[in-house]
Amino acid sequence: MKKKKQEQQINYLDLIPVKAEGLKWHKDFRDRVILEVKNEGFFNGIAQKVFNRPEVTKIHLDVHGSYLWPFIDGERTVMDLAALEKERFGEAAEPLYPRIVKYFQILENNHFVSFK
Repeated sequence: MKKKKQEQQINYLDLIPVKAEGLKWHKDFRDRVILEVKNEGFFNGIAQKVFNRPEVTKIHLDVHGSYLWPFIDGERTVMDLAALEKERFGEAAEPLYPRIVKYFQILENNHFVSFK
C-alpha cells in the first residue's frame, strides 16, 4: 500500500528524462521517429530461429512523440518538453499534461527512457 501511495506522489512534470543507453533510433521519410529495439536473450534467440522472429523490433512513434524524442537530452524536464509541445502543436496538444505524462510513463515502462 505504501508503494502505491509513493507512486501517486511522483510529479512527472519535474522529472528529467534520459534516453536508454544503446537504444538506436532514426527518422523515416515522414519525419517520424522509429526506435530500434534489439531482441536479445535465450527465448528471443529461439523465437528468431524457430518462428523467424526479427532480431530488431521497430517502434514507430506518433507525430507528437516524434517531435519530442530529439529534445530528450537529459537536461530538460518533462515540463520543459510539454512547453515545447504546446508551442509546436497549440490546441492540438490538448489535453497536454495528462497526454505527456502518459507518454513518458509508457516510455519508462518499456525501458526507452529513465529519469534522473
